[in-house]
Amino acid sequence: MQHRQLTIPLQNRYLVPAHPGRVPHLFTDVLIIGGGIAGIRAALAVDPSLRVIVITKDSLQHSNSAYAQGGIAGALDPLDDYASHMSDTLAAGKGLCHADVVDLVVREAPQRILELAQFGAQFDKVDGELALTLEGGHSHARVAHALGDATGLEVMRAMNQLALSKSHIDFWPKTFTLDLLTLGQSCRGALVWNQNHGRTFIWAKQTILCTGGAGALYRETTNPQIATADGHAAAMRAGCVVRDMEFMQFHPTVLYIAGSSRHLITEAVRGEGAHLVDCHGHRFMADYDAAGELAPRDVVSQAITAQMARTQHPCVYLDLSSIGAEKVRQRFPHIGRVCADFGLDLTRDRVPVRPGAHYMIGGVITDLDGRTSLQNLWAAGEVTSTGLHGANRLASNSLLEGVVFGLRCGVNASNAALGLPDNFAVPAIDWQPERRDPDEQQQLDIADIRNSLRSLMGRSVGIVRNEQDLAAACSQLDFWSGYVCRRVLTEQSGWELQNMMLVGRAMAAAALERRESRGVHSRSDFPTPLEEQRSHIQVRCERAG
Repeated sequence: MQHRQLTIPLQNRYLVPAHPGRVPHLFTDVLIIGGGIAGIRAALAVDPSLRVIVITKDSLQHSNSAYAQGGIAGALDPLDDYASHMSDTLAAGKGLCHADVVDLVVREAPQRILELAQFGAQFDKVDGELALTLEGGHSHARVAHALGDATGLEVMRAMNQLALSKSHIDFWPKTFTLDLLTLGQSCRGALVWNQNHGRTFIWAKQTILCTGGAGALYRETTNPQIATADGHAAAMRAGCVVRDMEFMQFHPTVLYIAGSSRHLITEAVRGEGAHLVDCHGHRFMADYDAAGELAPRDVVSQAITAQMARTQHPCVYLDLSSIGAEKVRQRFPHIGRVCADFGLDLTRDRVPVRPGAHYMIGGVITDLDGRTSLQNLWAAGEVTSTGLHGANRLASNSLLEGVVFGLRCGVNASNAALGLPDNFAVPAIDWQPERRDPDEQQQLDIADIRNSLRSLMGRSVGIVRNEQDLAAACSQLDFWSGYVCRRVLTEQSGWELQNMMLVGRAMAAAALERRESRGVHSRSDFPTPLEEQRSHIQVRCERAG
């Protein structure tokens, strides 16, 4: 498949200066950045004779993976098969999936799911067998789930418990990864920061990037506010090329109550029979797609957006009355509790919903082994572009991708580290980031700029896009970056903002370049997919000035 190349301006290679003679140094065999399903699965795969350090931005329990509700997909039913799962994945990806990657992942899916159960994850069962549900875009009920609608939480509980029992794995929670350390085209670890130690050089024989997504670039999102694309940005500054950055998947159904935080309403609700209706009670999905509520996420999100515009109403509604009260309570206990906090009874009240940024399809390019373009750097999960999802991720393939590629990265990084001498990671004495005079962070209203950025992304790089808005977004992001990203900021909120600006710029540039509508990328000025546009768009950084 062909690739188109774009470059975007980069203000500085490093977020902060750090003199090697004034900053503590730590050495490890394998450094894993990120503690979601990909990072923990990678850690569990590393040979126990090696030392592993896992860096997590927040607490170990707080990751995008833990927020996953619906489940993990795999052909576990004897009446199902991997070829059907593969076909559904390719269909959802709208011509941009890599067939070899899809084949690899869906073939491994049943084994990886059963392995999670062996780790201690308590999946829901019916008559002793895994309970499987149907979600949009799937032709068969193949989604395994846990605690009704809290699959990610249960899976991560089991995996974290197992990882914490391993003496060769050390955890650094509440630690922010500032930048990847490089020597030529080789990754040698990372510069990190936390409140207890300040800045620390962590030198590693092998580094695995598993930092998750970018949903916090948007106000309307299912992601926690830690999802600020830090891994995407650090990889780009280190020289990695990213791909498919225009493809931000919006989940169709996010609880919408003005003034409240946003909460995901799992796709499994519609899989069990819930209907979408507008403010007049009209069940509208059949007006947009023959599959109705079970159409792929891109179709449902775009249909909801169109119906909201048509009715001039800020949301649509989920009606679960056809499912039955007892099944609703048993199948969706978490969602039921969230709705009850706002005075809504899931069994009888229509639930207000609208789309929200959910999953970043684009990311750091990796091969089938999880290898990036930087030697000694591997990557897995939402920070990557593996070719699995194409232009639209099939529901419940995200936890699956994380566990499949997390395992591969862990095994491959482990084998590579075992073959290197202990002095491999000793830093080059001439390594120095550029010198800059620090500015006081208080000179900028970080919160105000962040809110403005998130509003711009939702308005101009949202569900429906056009050339004028995208060009204006690129210009505005360049302007902001000119006075935000050149500064040396001193707190995590500032570093997150700089990361968000760089990644937002890559997303806007790629969306401007793709002059067609395909999957989750919808252009009002180019409303149809075009064969001549069916190629990947790659983005790399080029130093400004």
